[in-house]
Amino acid sequence: MLSFAELKNRVAIIGVGNTAYGSFPETDEYGLGAEAFGKAVDDCGISKSQIDGLLTCRAPDYTRMGEVLGIDPRWTLTLPGHGRMSAMAIIEAALALVTGRAEYVALIYTNIGRSRRMKYGGDEFPGFWDPWGFTSPGAANALMFRRHMALYGTTTRQLAEVSVAFRYHAGLNPGAVMRKSITIEDHENAPLIVAPLRLLDYCLINDGAISLIMTTADRAKDLRQPPVLIAGVGAQDNFRNSSIPIFGIDFWYDSLKKAGDESYAMAGIERSDVDALMCYDHFSPAALFALEGLGYCPRGEAGPFVEGGTLKLGGKLPMNTDGGHLSNSYMQGWALNIEAVRQLRGECGERQIPKCEVVQFIIGSACTRSIIYTNG
Repeated sequence: MLSFAELKNRVAIIGVGNTAYGSFPETDEYGLGAEAFGKAVDDCGISKSQIDGLLTCRAPDYTRMGEVLGIDPRWTLTLPGHGRMSAMAIIEAALALVTGRAEYVALIYTNIGRSRRMKYGGDEFPGFWDPWGFTSPGAANALMFRRHMALYGTTTRQLAEVSVAFRYHAGLNPGAVMRKSITIEDHENAPLIVAPLRLLDYCLINDGAISLIMTTADRAKDLRQPPVLIAGVGAQDNFRNSSIPIFGIDFWYDSLKKAGDESYAMAGIERSDVDALMCYDHFSPAALFALEGLGYCPRGEAGPFVEGGTLKLGGKLPMNTDGGHLSNSYMQGWALNIEAVRQLRGECGERQIPKCEVVQFIIGSACTRSIIYTNG
């Protein structure tokens, strides 16, 4: 049986591409996906005829996506539109590559939530949230953060450090949707959505698409871009303690710890070796929960840990250097993986982390996943 450990440094991301982010009612998922795919193929310099694996997420139909792209893969996988798939997809593609099911895999994520006026809750999912009294995932995250405040004394001013840091990074990212700088006072004066979370604690909703091209490390050696290797992965599901999929009464602490520790051990690194953390930030409290579960600070101390610009470029642990979901765009984790690749290639311009060699991607949820990327 193939284990995660056998994936270490055997698979690489060789190409990345993304569309602009915004509202594009004139196109659809296939048009956006094809644009991102074309950019990713051009980025790595291979021919699309070499791609024999296709993984799609949020695209309505994978067969139509393949038809639009003009490819006939021999390995195909389609995944539901959940944020956790932004990590699970990469792991599944890696397994397909090392087992020989494909030689070059294109991963495509598309989202037209902005132009189609998606709300991600309420009457769009009748009956799903009703038994718990929630109208959206934001309500569950608000309740989680309220519990963190009560247990550990965390404040909304400390939580504001997350939004302020990510907006600062977005200001350095020409492609980010929200680039106007904000302060802690701006956060505290923003309208309440579900107390204690305010407008600036919520992710954006945007149209856009992401594509990544993956292959084995040996095939990646002589291509246009330096390969970004998958050095470690970790996984831990957390179903029994989740009354709804995105709510964890323990802040996903145990699953974050297990997934993180597994990925560090597989990559052969210490936590202190990580140069940047890309954290799934659909709501700002997720960043605090991840810091504690992964062990970057003791349990209950994420609030004090982030004070004073810890998460900003030049700080102790730069996080979501593209602006994240809060300020760059809501691509459900996929854009954060592209940012990891670009940081390791040294392509990020004003927001580039000096001598960036190790980047971690983390999503804490009912399905927690950690990926360690390196530039070899």
